[in-house]
Amino acid sequence: MRRIHILAIGLALLLGLLVVSVVTAQQPQPTPSDDQVNAIARQLYCPVCENTPLDVCPTTACAQWRELIRQKLAAGWNEQTIKDYFVSQYGARVLGTPPLKGLNILVYIIPPLAILAGVYVLFRAYRSWRRPVPLPDRSTSSEGSPPEMNTVQDEYIKRLEDEVRKR
Repeated sequence: MRRIHILAIGLALLLGLLVVSVVTAQQPQPTPSDDQVNAIARQLYCPVCENTPLDVCPTTACAQWRELIRQKLAAGWNEQTIKDYFVSQYGARVLGTPPLKGLNILVYIIPPLAILAGVYVLFRAYRSWRRPVPLPDRSTSSEGSPPEMNTVQDEYIKRLEDEVRKR
């Protein structure tokens, strides 16, 4: 008889816990705040408007999409699942940042490479600007210049000296 009482009490406690857990599970989830909705909407672009983030787009469609995000958050969806949903509905163009696959990888690789190449070119140019330019030596008879330049220059100097002497 005592075992039946203990078993009945245990069964009653188990049923009580089951009822309490069902009641707590049916309590409504808190409504997501505008900040939570906009944090996701900021990463998505309006499929209708060109280059307009979903969080600032004034169209009715975007207001409906923000409300859809709110509903998905209230249903327990996480950020990535919501973004995947929008991509499946409207394509990858709704994402603020392109996914890392296919030719989209070039979007992440080319700009840093271009910046590095630009820095290298500027560095080389700066070094060449700072290097002094060697001047021809005037004490010798211009060894490095071609012979025809020497004769033209010599003729010019002779004519110039003749003109100065005449006066």
